[in-house]
Amino acid sequence: MTGRAARGDAQATARIKQAALALGCSAVGIASLEPDAHGGALDRWLAEGFAGTMTYLHRQAAKRKDPARIMEGAAAAVVTLTDYWHGTAGPDAAAASAVRGRVAQYAWSRDYHRVLGERHERLAGTIRELFPEARTRMYVDAGPVPERGLARRAGLGWIAKNTMLIHPQLGSYTVIGTVFTTAPLVPDLPFAADRCGSCTRCLDACPTEALVAPALLDARRCISYLTIEHRGGFSEDEREMVGDWAFGCDVCQAVCPWNERFARATPDPGLAPRPDLQAFDLEALLALDEAGFQARFGDTPLERPGLEGMRRNAAAVLANRAAAR
Repeated sequence: MTGRAARGDAQATARIKQAALALGCSAVGIASLEPDAHGGALDRWLAEGFAGTMTYLHRQAAKRKDPARIMEGAAAAVVTLTDYWHGTAGPDAAAASAVRGRVAQYAWSRDYHRVLGERHERLAGTIRELFPEARTRMYVDAGPVPERGLARRAGLGWIAKNTMLIHPQLGSYTVIGTVFTTAPLVPDLPFAADRCGSCTRCLDACPTEALVAPALLDARRCISYLTIEHRGGFSEDEREMVGDWAFGCDVCQAVCPWNERFARATPDPGLAPRPDLQAFDLEALLALDEAGFQARFGDTPLERPGLEGMRRNAAAVLANRAAAR
């Protein structure tokens, strides 16, 4: 490959970015795929046991450290951010009834994997139209993809002290999507600044002290991990850490000054909130069978822990509410 193609096709790159925005993405950039200079940090994090029961992260480590290995021949990744914030913090913990649990905002709507997966497949199609010989592979918060690192490399923001990616005009309430491709695209400059400064609001606010140091998360103490990724029952300490969160947690994002200033309610119809997901009846969930759970929640993020996991979460929240009386 020589000439203009070897340097990347700037005009086609611009058209791909325009296509991503037209599909509903809030921001888009192009990441190069060289090995991560900080890949050793992942090895140390895994060695400390901070991944908990997420054993798949050990299997994926080599590709996460060297993203070019994710797809053979990949030259770049189109990285997108899609805003999912709904403009309200939802039911206040103190005001919620005794049978309703709190739910992270990204789970208030249809499963974003499905919504954004469909859009990113169309974006991959646009790449192949512009480069008929190119291959593509799409991911939305799945697979061995170091999404936040690639988003930073694509110029879309910095990785904050709570380990979330913060975009300077959007905040952190975003889902990251990637399309790997062999097409000769022009990469963006990485986002070099760290704009958290001396702020420690996220570290101070974490109810379980899961953020053991800036940008260092012990997943085993994270409410999102416990209610979604953790396998098996809760110990007494884990149950208490869950508090009144039935699925996920938004605390470290809710206190972030960048979200307070820049987060705006998403107008995306595909991610429109469903009232039954913002906070749901825990006792009713405990009574569901598998068919009932799939009928009500099968197209939502709650499918990740499944009926067994959600029953565990619901029982934990109810027990914590009872203990607090």
